[in-house]
Amino acid sequence: MAQTIKRGGKGVRRSAAARGTVRKVDKAKARTGSVVDAAMRWLPFTEDQLHRIFLAVILGGAAALALFVASLAGVPAMAHTQLALLAADAGFEVRRVEVRGVEHMNELKVYERVLGERDQAMPLVDLDAVRADLLKLSWVEDARVSRQLPDTLVVDIVERKPHAVLRKPGHLVLIDGTGAELEPISAAAAKGRLIVSGPGAARQVPSLSRLLDAAPALKPQVTEAEWIGNRRWNLTFKTDQVLALPQGDKPAATALVSFARLDGVNRLLGGKVAIFDMRAPERIYMRIPGRTEEIAAAKAAAAKASAEASE
Repeated sequence: MAQTIKRGGKGVRRSAAARGTVRKVDKAKARTGSVVDAAMRWLPFTEDQLHRIFLAVILGGAAALALFVASLAGVPAMAHTQLALLAADAGFEVRRVEVRGVEHMNELKVYERVLGERDQAMPLVDLDAVRADLLKLSWVEDARVSRQLPDTLVVDIVERKPHAVLRKPGHLVLIDGTGAELEPISAAAAKGRLIVSGPGAARQVPSLSRLLDAAPALKPQVTEAEWIGNRRWNLTFKTDQVLALPQGDKPAATALVSFARLDGVNRLLGGKVAIFDMRAPERIYMRIPGRTEEIAAAKAAAAKASAEASE
């Protein structure tokens, strides 16, 4: 009798392979579980606390999203305004302005810029905008605006320091060390200050300061500095004598130091020479008032005497 063999059944090898795969999966799960357990043991909180943290993160993200949507609708701005009004009702509004650091400038100009904030709720005062407005004043180099609760705005001013006087057509202007114009000044008030003149001279004030610092002994004697041809300086001393310097920062400083040395030895200032010209390298030309006429007269007298002697 013939025996029928069914095809399609699992062979011995396939069954063994399947059982091996199951064992590998079970081992992997066991290892993963042990790693997670080990990690949980190292964490400073329990599994229940970890679930709470995840929940807080999810809720925080939802709140941030809600706040973003509300900001698009203008809700925070309205809430801020309402809060500011409530603060004002509670006495937190600008009633006083205190200005500090003003020495030379007109203090009223500062108050004019800040008093517009009077009777405004403290939270609504834009401190940066007030500071930017103060910086437009010619005397103000820097400013700081702060709230002193409940009702005072404090303004700290850093003034520019007056350095020299700029001679302009028809009037004089006080300037600082950078050449920035501060305010007009009378001739009487300008006495004793360094006078700077010439087209473009204000922009050259920093370099002029460095030049005069090169000869500290002469610096107090200089009363005026004229910027010539947008390239060099003529210095006038208290004796009304003029020193013509070469162009260029280094050559001018070298010439000024040399002149200071010569004056220390030969007492040039206060003498008969009206103009000292040091524009030529390593040379100094001195012009004496009336000297040309004296020389011409001497030559004429010599020529006359020679003519008379030949007769």
